[in-house]
Amino acid sequence: QVQLVESGGGLVQTGGSLRLSCTASGSISSIETMSWYRQAPGEERELVASITEGGYPPFLDFSVKGRFTISRDNAKNTVFLQMNSLKPEDTAVYYCNALMYGNYYWGQGTQVTVSS
Repeated sequence: QVQLVESGGGLVQTGGSLRLSCTASGSISSIETMSWYRQAPGEERELVASITEGGYPPFLDFSVKGRFTISRDNAKNTVFLQMNSLKPEDTAVYYCNALMYGNYYWGQGTQVTVSS
């Protein structure tokens, strides 16, 4: 059994910053890839950023490049998403995803709301 728990969401004004964290627990030996997805109301879930166990090179969607940074702490099975210069269009539920042993695991999601 593997669980992912996200934290760090909240309400922030345009131009502000938030840092999301996601920690995996359970039967884990190594996590191949950790990713962040987001889903806005009425929209499909989309990939925002991902990072492999080796850490390089990370993937960032063009809409967040230059503003968001993804990193991970393998020893703590934790992935971070540093979000700067936030825009109202970044408002969504952000989900953590982990790829392990060919299976995908999801967190419960954390709400990020950016006010204009």
